[in-house]
Amino acid sequence: MSSPAEPLAKTRRKAPKSALARLVSDPLGLAGLVLIVLTVSAALLADFALWDPAKLNPVNRFMAPTGLHWLGTDNLGRDLFSRVVHGARIALAISIGATALSLIVGLVLGILAGFGPRWLDSVLLLVMDAMNSIPTVMLALLLITYTGPSLWAVVLVVVLVNGPGYARITRTHVLALRSADFIEAERAIGARFPRIVFFHVLPNILGPLLILAAMDIPIVIGIEAGLSFLGMGVRPPTPSWGTILFDGFSYIRDSVWMVVAGGLPIVVTALGFTFLGEALRDTFDPKLAKR
Repeated sequence: MSSPAEPLAKTRRKAPKSALARLVSDPLGLAGLVLIVLTVSAALLADFALWDPAKLNPVNRFMAPTGLHWLGTDNLGRDLFSRVVHGARIALAISIGATALSLIVGLVLGILAGFGPRWLDSVLLLVMDAMNSIPTVMLALLLITYTGPSLWAVVLVVVLVNGPGYARITRTHVLALRSADFIEAERAIGARFPRIVFFHVLPNILGPLLILAAMDIPIVIGIEAGLSFLGMGVRPPTPSWGTILFDGFSYIRDSVWMVVAGGLPIVVTALGFTFLGEALRDTFDPKLAKR
């Protein structure tokens, strides 16, 4: 005769794994988390680097990696490792902040287009299509010509480039949900628009948008690095991966370590967020989970 504890033990053994456990058990998810933790840790601990990233030492320029200079030095004798870890702060702050702002703008516009009157939906769609039709580089050149190179200019470019994409996805989900039975039931009992949005619409659309945002962060890092490389983003002497790359290509005949120092963190961070986004999609997508 089985004891009462046996069914309970079987139930515990059959309990589904948590989302974090499934994410860590996925090799891609684990690799992504490790790479992201390394990048974030480097950014948070940048102040503990051995050298000041802006300290000039022309005598020791173009040095190869040593015990004191882990990635060597640049054309002005500045320590490349210190500049890379301080540049991680710029890259993460711009990419995460600009992506979050793009997501918020896209959510607001998409909800207004989905729940609003037909004329508002048409106007917002026209604006989204117009923004998507402008090449990123041309838009960046136009904005930075008027505002000047700065961090805020890069953030504005990212919001204008990525915001319409989030708005379109939000609008599509809202149009599918607005006629759902549970939304109609909420309206029948007198629920107001804010309650419907915050308690019923957002929980159903945030998951796919957050996965998309995680996979967009590498793109934003590339935009920031590209604009800084072209002199339209972060201005020297502020350390940025894009400016390190520019200096590396300018003096590649003297030393290859600047190119390595500027390109390697971009690749590592992009792979980390891409792996994490793929793992999040596989973890939270019911169809892929069953497969």
